[in-house]
Amino acid sequence: MLRSEKESAVKELQDRFTRMSSAVFLDYGGMSVEEVGQLRDTFRAKGVEYKVVKNTLVRKALADQTWVGDLSVALRGMTGVAWSFEEPSAAARVVKDFVKQNEKLKIKAGVLDGQVLDAKAVENQLASLPSKDEARAQLLATMMAPAQSFVRLLNAPAQNLVLVLSAKQRKDEGG
Repeated sequence: MLRSEKESAVKELQDRFTRMSSAVFLDYGGMSVEEVGQLRDTFRAKGVEYKVVKNTLVRKALADQTWVGDLSVALRGMTGVAWSFEEPSAAARVVKDFVKQNEKLKIKAGVLDGQVLDAKAVENQLASLPSKDEARAQLLATMMAPAQSFVRLLNAPAQNLVLVLSAKQRKDEGG
């Protein structure tokens, strides 16, 4: 690789790391070309970018980041990086589901909001974050709860009046 190619690759990596909402570092060793192709297709379908990278280029691209030192263990051997730009949990969810089918794929680490996560944190915490639509639904439900409680409170006196009148009617008829 020529020096100019390395410089452009570093700039491309820097751009992706600045735009990302999260990244997952993977070890794809032992996987066949067909399996890697399936993984790439799955990533593409979920809006995740995946690239096999050279560890030294990643170190150069992240040289100005304070958390790059925490990635030193992950930046050894064969490394693939999956970047999520829209939903932070998209790449982690795809990897978690893919690992169930293909145990050769290993999670090395992840990055979320400048924090380096180990493999277990990526699989258990990052992959379990809600998607954008799920988060919106949860927010909407939270915003609607006070209005629903208010409507129930407004209906309570009328409902209680109906209950008292029906009890009085039963008492009159039976008594």
